[in-house]
Amino acid sequence: MEKVLVGMSGGVDSSACALILKETGFSVTGLTLSLCEKDNSRDISDAKSVCEKLHIKHLNIDLSNDFKQKVVIPFIDEYKMGLTPNPCLECNKYIKFGKMLDIALDKGFDKIATGHYARVEKLGDRYVLKKAKDLSKDQSYVLYSLTQHQLKHLLLPLGDLTKSDIREKAEKAELVNANRPDSQDICFVPDGDYAAFIQKTDGFVSEAGDYVDLEGNVLGKHEGVIHYTIGQRKGLKIALGKPQFVIDKNAEKNTVILGDEEHLFKNKVLVSDVNFIPFDTLEKEMRVKAKLRYRHTEQPATIYPLENGQVKIVFDEPQRAPSAGQAAVFYDGDTVVGGGKIIDI
Repeated sequence: MEKVLVGMSGGVDSSACALILKETGFSVTGLTLSLCEKDNSRDISDAKSVCEKLHIKHLNIDLSNDFKQKVVIPFIDEYKMGLTPNPCLECNKYIKFGKMLDIALDKGFDKIATGHYARVEKLGDRYVLKKAKDLSKDQSYVLYSLTQHQLKHLLLPLGDLTKSDIREKAEKAELVNANRPDSQDICFVPDGDYAAFIQKTDGFVSEAGDYVDLEGNVLGKHEGVIHYTIGQRKGLKIALGKPQFVIDKNAEKNTVILGDEEHLFKNKVLVSDVNFIPFDTLEKEMRVKAKLRYRHTEQPATIYPLENGQVKIVFDEPQRAPSAGQAAVFYDGDTVVGGGKIIDI
């Protein structure tokens, strides 16, 4: 009987993951990670309650220092540079599928499992990552950095199910969190006020500076670069006679560049730190569909390998507001080809 360590956040998805694997015949243990300063006593309590209901062991391990070093500090540093980081991607890479897998293997487990909506399949001598059957819940975008080693030891039992299936299973099993709402926020910034979090954590105050147009002409004053995101229109607190959008930010010059919405659309994007899944390296240009944000609808594009390991994406049609710091992920049908971090537009 294979031993599986299930990452349990306290939510219904990870709890259903443990339930399904137990019913399938695996030897299951639940693990809740304490990651940030936010009180996760309810998460631990709910996960522990589910484990008791399922008659399986529950572990709680503090990885807050690893989380701070690998997720929180890079998030703050990138925000201060004017980028738009996605800390959940770093958490998946270094904590949930990095550190957690190390812990599992050290403790004698064969596999780890999570409640992500995606699928892992073996294709020849490679493991591939595929979209969930329920595309409205698909989370393959945030898993693009998974390595062959990680995929080999990973179970994603929710990939063939819908959210309603999961809630129904949890209710039938009388799990305490069957109807618990899904979390929508970054765990360490639950109120979404990134600037306040950065100031409190790092002491950094983003100083007021100039709004400028694409020619560098000063249009007015902004409240600090980290308060703005690419594509933003509301909350600029400046009247210029027509709608203006944040086109770019320059942290070095402390400027926020404003322009018309048409200036947000780009058809070329450069990515670094690229990870490919069906193969190790991209040898030649490849037709794919690519998405630039978690909620972005994937679009037809061609990816080109560059000599330095970076990849250039050329979209068939210009895309709105690609942002440095976010991830671009490539698909071939329902298979994740790979992805990387956007560094230039």
